[in-house]
Amino acid sequence: MDLSIHSAFLPHTDPETSLAFYRDALDFEIRKDVAFGGNRWVTVGPKGKPETSIVLYPPNATPGVTDDERRTIAEMMAKGTYAMLLLGATDLDAAFQRLQDWDAEIVQEPTDQPYGVRDLGVRDPAGNMLRIQQLK
Repeated sequence: MDLSIHSAFLPHTDPETSLAFYRDALDFEIRKDVAFGGNRWVTVGPKGKPETSIVLYPPNATPGVTDDERRTIAEMMAKGTYAMLLLGATDLDAAFQRLQDWDAEIVQEPTDQPYGVRDLGVRDPAGNMLRIQQLK
């Protein structure tokens, strides 16, 4: 079986702010921008890699989610404990500098981890935790 990850979904609280972060701070390209029913889904991804995308979606538009669950999701997003994504960078220091220049919320500066990777932590505008790992 030959599987790959096509899309990952991360919630947003403000599509414009999230779009600016992924486009400007991470240098991703916009793949789709869809408005429907007063909500907005924005698909972004790394330039030159059309096979991998992130869909920034409004969590309040998820069918079957109760009002209590919506409140819990909002609370978890605010703490950065709802969603997480691991990215890879060929130059982690350059990625860190770009994020600092953009004034992103850095959670952890580039660090050599005891489990053998070098990475950093940053939160996107919706509170999602992104870890960026140095690629070899």
